[in-house]
Amino acid sequence: MCRLFIGADPQLWDSSTKSLRIDGMVTSVRLENYFWSILTEISMRDHMNIPQLLCKLYHESIDAGHDLGNYSSFLRVCCCRYLALQLSGHIPLDHKIPLSDVPVEKALSSEAKHIH
Repeated sequence: MCRLFIGADPQLWDSSTKSLRIDGMVTSVRLENYFWSILTEISMRDHMNIPQLLCKLYHESIDAGHDLGNYSSFLRVCCCRYLALQLSGHIPLDHKIPLSDVPVEKALSSEAKHIH
């Protein structure tokens, strides 16, 4: 069983840092390459680049009252949820369909039923 995971390309867990500007402040985010590839896919679906996506996620999270003390962890969870929502059928596998077209409330209510 473990070979499924340990047999992966080591470049997937190598990490890299990207710098971006949020509200005029330069910050750096360090993530494993696997997560950067998922974030790239997410950003492309809504015609954004990585810095635009990260700024949007940051601002919307702050507006929702979330504490983003560990932004890298938040981004990792976003990536895992993206994949899980695809597997559950709440996010279409077709990358041409923007995430802005996904019925959010339906996905969240269905997800809540499975968590509790």
